[in-house]
Amino acid sequence: MASFGDHPLLPDELELLLSDETTSTVFLKADCPPRVKCGHISEIRLIEMEEDPWSKGQVESLASDLKEIVSENQTRSDCFVEIERIGCTILQIGDLRVTCASPPFSDAWEITVVRPVARLSLEDYDLNQDLIARLSDHHRGVFVVGKPGSGKSTFATAIADHLDLEIGAMVKTMEAPRDLQVAQRITQYAPLEGDLEKTAEIIFLVRPDFVIYDEVRRANDFRIFSDVRLAGVGLLGVTHANSGLEAIQRLVGKVELGLISQVLDTVIHIEKGKVHQVLELQMVVRAPSGMDSELSRPVIEIRKFPSGELTHEMFAFGSEIAVVPVSGSDDPTQSSPIRQLAAEEMKRLARSFTGVLVHHVIFTGDSSADIYVDEAAIGAIVGSGGDSIRALEKEVGGVRLKVKGYKELSHSVRRTLDQQNHLRDHGFDPSTALRSWESSGSSNRSKKGKGKGRRRRR
Repeated sequence: MASFGDHPLLPDELELLLSDETTSTVFLKADCPPRVKCGHISEIRLIEMEEDPWSKGQVESLASDLKEIVSENQTRSDCFVEIERIGCTILQIGDLRVTCASPPFSDAWEITVVRPVARLSLEDYDLNQDLIARLSDHHRGVFVVGKPGSGKSTFATAIADHLDLEIGAMVKTMEAPRDLQVAQRITQYAPLEGDLEKTAEIIFLVRPDFVIYDEVRRANDFRIFSDVRLAGVGLLGVTHANSGLEAIQRLVGKVELGLISQVLDTVIHIEKGKVHQVLELQMVVRAPSGMDSELSRPVIEIRKFPSGELTHEMFAFGSEIAVVPVSGSDDPTQSSPIRQLAAEEMKRLARSFTGVLVHHVIFTGDSSADIYVDEAAIGAIVGSGGDSIRALEKEVGGVRLKVKGYKELSHSVRRTLDQQNHLRDHGFDPSTALRSWESSGSSNRSKKGKGKGRRRRR
């Protein structure tokens, strides 16, 4: 792939918009003034140019000129039509990726030009030596995650260059479209016959040591990632996510729990071009934190790297896969996330097994709990000879259950439950607050609006 600034001569109007070396993206749309994104990756600005809006004819003419440039430069390996569909054409012109959209795909003629503005090595990131050593082991499953424009692809390119030049590994990429600015000898594969699954089949035949899978987004992408990794190939996936934990959670339901840590063992979260957090995954067999040792099961530990601090656990609970934070409190009377999860699951299973509504669950120990139902429903949930309650105990992992009447709850607890029921009747479910641990407080993150400035075109 071409290096920064290496592309055939472009029409003057586009070259002028790219004249600022910090400009990473140019947005052209019919009947709108041009806009550009520019600045360092830690402070990217969206700027509207002070000039007249481009007409439909101008945008359409530029799209035609860019296609002609590709046609005239067939001898260059970095000039080609990447994707062509009705209403959309994606071109690679040297270091530029150009997306041309038109009706009926878009509401108006539009051209987006993207180029890399940084080519960094791993040394430029000032990484911990333990992390460099971990990335140098090319028999791993790695996710590089972050928001759009955070620098994920730049970091993935640095890893590819490190493995290629320093470690001597055979590196290939799977991309749709091909977007990484890797060394010339690193082959970049597109979807074969429009299908990356077919590309994955060919990957095994070219004997790579490490594969970079750019843009792991859809459910099928995660399944392909899993298949390639389980075949023994080192694999790095670039995916959009707000945090490392969210990227891990996207594997749930697409990969069996027991295989997740084999498919993925390292997650690197990138923010504003820097490594924000590194997580490692490892599977052990024990009881989840806060549960009795008799309830041992496979648990995937999610730890910060390199400190080893345990942050979250993944495990099967009933029919669900739980991803919960590890509470730092040893007080059994505290309502830990695992107990909140268990209480909600017990309510759901009890309703499924017996048709009885469980109003409340109180844990009396690591492997025992009291469940509260209407007095008239106690016999139904216990069942003939206790069959129903024993089946429920088995389903929730062996927790010993004691059935009590709703009126045995304290007045204050009943009042709180009545208030929650009132909220549900008006369209709000307070129980969803118990799932806030899934996003690890992401809802508390402040949202910053994009600043807009204006600059005069010279």
